[in-house]
Amino acid sequence: MIEQSTPLTISVFGLGYVGCVSAACLARDGHSVVGVDVSPVKLDAIRRGEPPVDEPGLADLVSQAVQRGRLRTTEHVEEAIAQSDISLICVGTPSDDHGGLNLDYVERVCQQIGAALAKREPGHVVVVRSTMLPGSMERVVRRSLEESSGLRAGQDFYIAINPEFLRESTAIADYDNPPKIVIGTEHRQAADIVGRLYAHLTAPLIVTSSQVAEMVKYSDNVWHAVKIAFGNEIGEVCRQVGVDSHAVMDIFLQDKHLNISPVYLRPGFAFGGSCLPKDLRALTYFGRHHDLELPLLQSVLVSNNARVDGVVQRILRSGARNVGLYGLSFKRHTDDLRESPFVTLAERLIGKGIKLRIYDENIQLDRLTGANKEYITKHIPHLVSMLVKQFDGFDGFADLVVIGHRSDAASAWVNRRDQRIRIIDLARLSGLSTRENYEGVSW
Repeated sequence: MIEQSTPLTISVFGLGYVGCVSAACLARDGHSVVGVDVSPVKLDAIRRGEPPVDEPGLADLVSQAVQRGRLRTTEHVEEAIAQSDISLICVGTPSDDHGGLNLDYVERVCQQIGAALAKREPGHVVVVRSTMLPGSMERVVRRSLEESSGLRAGQDFYIAINPEFLRESTAIADYDNPPKIVIGTEHRQAADIVGRLYAHLTAPLIVTSSQVAEMVKYSDNVWHAVKIAFGNEIGEVCRQVGVDSHAVMDIFLQDKHLNISPVYLRPGFAFGGSCLPKDLRALTYFGRHHDLELPLLQSVLVSNNARVDGVVQRILRSGARNVGLYGLSFKRHTDDLRESPFVTLAERLIGKGIKLRIYDENIQLDRLTGANKEYITKHIPHLVSMLVKQFDGFDGFADLVVIGHRSDAASAWVNRRDQRIRIIDLARLSGLSTRENYEGVSW
């Protein structure tokens, strides 16, 4: 049993940007590190006290670590595994010719580590830092290690994924000040020992499943790419009309309530209402009129429509012919039906021959006035006859109920119903995921 205060001996496989920075920082923090790489050039550089990659501050860290005897290298996998408590896999995961993820390097090093594990005592921890798609830990890492070692993960050795959030040119600062530390594993022993590597840091430590951890890294990187593309396209529009784009974004970024916040980032159903669709159309029309390339902004309504199409197809595939829909206004606590995705969903289902009943506590004809009453009587009068006054209007009718709005009343009604009534939840009601015939839109 390794004591909490005892420095670890760590083998690092792959000495590129992630591997070399990780090895140097771990050695600086008092651990003993052995680096492994297939490139003799990288191994020789580190033996001379020089980093094989160009990164601000890394040369000093590597030089000091080598001089103090805390960082050394070897080309022998068996030697590295025999002398270490934990291994970090930091090899590349490049794109293949079709844009897919190439995990050949990960699989190869896992096979080599597995063969070495078979020759040492149990308890070694193998941690992947390389970026991999969800399912790769099970499909590639665990399988390769078990097949090549003849051992069992969770019994003879332990595995985890610890995604890195290092940016080239600021990698050391990012290592020391991460936004979060994520450990994905099904093995408590792995979580404990990986957590020790970062015990001196103040960032939140998050232990989750391996698949969630795998997906977190992709969510981060894709979001960063979307942010850059968004800023650039807004800049194109600003340039066209002679507006200072940085002045616009400086004000945009001051909104920490909606713009730079968790709001609108939870997976769910399509957006609607009187503002978002209209303003997107206006801005993208302006772009087309002035020959601006705004592919990200132009794709947003396409993506939004695809959410509606996807739910329609799920309902049709279910074979249900009588469907209850909870929610018609574009969001709960409003009677605004303008460009509501639920209106679109209802009309699409009717067009496919589905019999429909609709309940929305905010859409009661005897209470509607003004523009909302005019809209429902003028644009969607065919939906009026389908409105019911309570959830009980679905009883004895619906084979399937679509939950569009989140409410305690909806959760209570679903929990009282026969499990045979299928539920498609677009709002993520609480406490329903274990029910039979329950299906979330993105969970």
